[in-house]
Amino acid sequence: MNSKNLSIIDNLSHIIFITGGTKSGKSEFAEYLAKESKNLSYIALSKNNNDDKEWQEKINLHRKRRPKDWKVIETTDLLNTLRAEDGPLLIDSIGGFVMESIGNDHKEWSTKMNSLLSLLMKRNTLTFIVGEQVGWSLVSEYRIGNIYIERIGELQKRITKISKENWLAINGRAIKIDEISLEIPT
Repeated sequence: MNSKNLSIIDNLSHIIFITGGTKSGKSEFAEYLAKESKNLSYIALSKNNNDDKEWQEKINLHRKRRPKDWKVIETTDLLNTLRAEDGPLLIDSIGGFVMESIGNDHKEWSTKMNSLLSLLMKRNTLTFIVGEQVGWSLVSEYRIGNIYIERIGELQKRITKISKENWLAINGRAIKIDEISLEIPT
């Protein structure tokens, strides 16, 4: 690696981004990577929905897996949480941030997304982010589904660009994509 590449890496954030499809193992892998972090706060970006038994079961499985010494913050307000927390974080998952803004028009969404990226870049401690890959599946027949797919795709591409490490979880395996990929020129 030449000195130019080293300086680029030194200027990257402290973000480790783990993405993958449903049931790929992305959350478990993020938790595995984060387990040695001291004073970690786990940000669960989800609303409780006691009427949805399957969702509650999934949330309960996540709760049981977490180490007892992690501080857990269950919220949908990621921006204010990032402003308040200065220690290491694990954010699971970034799709909750997209859903919280799904009703916003494109300009409002862009402003909120840029605020998130700015706050992430300013962090001086390790930040693990879990994100779901949804663009490999069927195109939704519903406008809201397509808005979600477009927004999460755009956000995750931008998170990847500012991350120190990028991982893809697939079928219970993790691939460090930085080592086997090239950034697509824009």
